Amino acid sequence: MHNTRRMGIEGTYRGRRAASIENEYLRLTVLAEGGHISEVFDKHTGINPLWTPPWPSIEHSAFDPSTHEVYGGDVESSLLSGIMGHNLCLDIFGGPSAEEAASGLPVHGEASAVVYDVRTADNELLMQAHLPQANLNVERRIELHDRAARIRESVHNPKGVDHPVGWTQHVTLGPPFLKKGETLFRASVGRSKVIEKPFGAADYLQEAAEFEWPHAPRKGGGTVDLQLFTALDVSNAYTAHLVNPQQESAFFAAFSPEFSLAFGYVWRRRDFPWLGIWEENYSRSHAPWNGRTLTRGMEFGVSPFPESRREMIERGPMFGTSTFRWIPAGSHLAAEYWIVSRSVRAIPETLTALTEGSGAATLNS
Repeated sequence: MHNTRRMGIEGTYRGRRAASIENEYLRLTVLAEGGHISEVFDKHTGINPLWTPPWPSIEHSAFDPSTHEVYGGDVESSLLSGIMGHNLCLDIFGGPSAEEAASGLPVHGEASAVVYDVRTADNELLMQAHLPQANLNVERRIELHDRAARIRESVHNPKGVDHPVGWTQHVTLGPPFLKKGETLFRASVGRSKVIEKPFGAADYLQEAAEFEWPHAPRKGGGTVDLQLFTALDVSNAYTAHLVNPQQESAFFAAFSPEFSLAFGYVWRRRDFPWLGIWEENYSRSHAPWNGRTLTRGMEFGVSPFPESRREMIERGPMFGTSTFRWIPAGSHLAAEYWIVSRSVRAIPETLTALTEGSGAATLNS
């Protein structure tokens, strides 16, 4: 393992308060407001696979709906004003109810908007925040290990009542790593379902259709292979996928043939049994999207679909698997996952992290 240099907390990234850790292979940066992992910069290729929105980014605390019309005028606007890369969805994955929105709860919950106490020490970042409306405490510890990053995350419920949560790692990939008709994907998933309601004006998958990864049913017949990023001119889609129940470790891998770079995440199935795949291909014409955004979200968590808290609870199990988690009164939930980046000639068929003993992460092709 190579030593990670100590970095100052009061740095900036694209005009945002940020902190970074780096080694000879990677630089990982987090934003103080919202806690977003904004970049995992690969020094060999010179690219960051994570999505950077094409609109100006501001601190979430600076957002004012009366003056920041550039971010649209709906419930998503406060989140979109500062979203970047990989954001944490907690304690909901999806939109708030009308009553929650009126009280100020943002889309995907407070964890993507609150201010984090971020500290660096030796080879790690420590991030801590309190979610005042949910009354939960969240902590992340991030360490670099050669070409991988280990992330340990915990959520504490200090209340005297049990708390139901959505908890999803909203990982979004973007250009130049993401390229239409070229970027390849692999994932340890099987049973799958297209979202049950219209997802946008350019949906091309059959609503509510159940299928086996990777062949998703198209509207009007036929299927599409989700292992290859779309080549359509305009499209959007969302599919939910159950992680293979026969495996303790889960993964997704994305590969750019242009840059010979594989990038992905590894996690424990018992922590996050679902993977959601979100596609935005120049389809959203309203602000701030304005028909100029290309992304693919690979969102692993405890819930299959982005929806309100009530919908999440009332949905019940899908494919025999729970669709949310409980944090008992006065208790913690903990999870661990890895980010892996490798220079390779072809898409790896599996992605694994050796989380015990050596602390290393490896790709198996």
